[in-house]
Amino acid sequence: MKRLFKKVSKINSYKVAGADSRAGMAGIDWWLIGACIPILAAGLMTMYSFTGDNSLALHQLIWVVASLACFFIASRVDVRFLRSTRVLVTLFVITCALLMGLFLVGKISHGASSWFSLGLFSFQPSDFAKLVLIVVLAKYFSRRHIEIANFRHLIISGVYAFILFALVIVHPDLGSAMIIFFIWLGMVMVSGISKKHLLVMAALACVVMSLLWTFGFKEYQKDRIRNFINPLADIHGAGYNAYQSTIAVGSGGLLGKGLGYGTQSRLKFLPEYQTDFIFAAFAEEWGFVGILILFSLYGVIIWRIIMHASRGATNFEILYGAGAAVFFIVHITVNVGMNIHLLPVTGTPLPLMSYGGTHLVTEFLVLGILMAMRRYSRPVHKDLAKNEFVGPQ
Repeated sequence: MKRLFKKVSKINSYKVAGADSRAGMAGIDWWLIGACIPILAAGLMTMYSFTGDNSLALHQLIWVVASLACFFIASRVDVRFLRSTRVLVTLFVITCALLMGLFLVGKISHGASSWFSLGLFSFQPSDFAKLVLIVVLAKYFSRRHIEIANFRHLIISGVYAFILFALVIVHPDLGSAMIIFFIWLGMVMVSGISKKHLLVMAALACVVMSLLWTFGFKEYQKDRIRNFINPLADIHGAGYNAYQSTIAVGSGGLLGKGLGYGTQSRLKFLPEYQTDFIFAAFAEEWGFVGILILFSLYGVIIWRIIMHASRGATNFEILYGAGAAVFFIVHITVNVGMNIHLLPVTGTPLPLMSYGGTHLVTEFLVLGILMAMRRYSRPVHKDLAKNEFVGPQ
């Protein structure tokens, strides 16, 4: 991806005549949708199997339908208006206002006030903040990719991310704050950061983490990190969730116990099995083979996103696609990592599978905007496209 963006200027010098003007259903990437549908179905089946009724699965099915509707609507919109600075500033200000509004009317759940309760459903603005950050950074770096070696651009882009990071972490929502940080880091690396600046950023990250540990993290968040360092220190307390999820994943074996026969989730040993730990519940029922199929489907999604990014009409579309890929990669990595106890438990949902509507709508909006950009993507000469990914021969 980094090599891809370094050749942006050369690519954009090619004639854009004949750019893809596909519209309507013909402009949809059905390979991408075809990979999403089985993951959605796996999430619904897992929820139905361990609840014993259809309440969670039915609610999630409604969100699936709404999210797909958002996807197809977004794919038909001419999203070039997102290049407007005025539009992006407005979106950024609205997002910050929503995050600050949580202090006044936020719904408290598991110690965090990260939700607006709207009667029949809840809304989590931190999910929307991730999408806004991708668009803002794509706009910022698309106009300054030649000057990215200038450290001040890293600082300015970091300020945008830090504002959202700070407004999310204080609620406290460690999982979403981590995703915001990694979206910024991933897009900065794709845009061409130097190794020297990367070392400076690592040092700053250590300083920020030290300050957060001292002044920012709640005690239960510190317990999660301590438990990550010493997994068996408190398996009946702070380490219980990670310990049970590890048992569930391991007990699935090669072929799994079968749909509805996952004892860790069905007997309620595994907490939050419909959201944070749905991967563990799925792994217990479907086994190693099911996990391979699931990872293959996620791989197809990432591959299609990167492919569409490579055909972006301008630097903005290329960087947006890169940010979308980072968005999905980080969510998958963090969720699976905490399910198998390679990362601390942070409350990060697994894309397209975990229960909840806000993150699902956001994920399909990210993909829908990418499809809208596909409608005016440019064709790439086959020799140039080859060099983009494997380098000149």
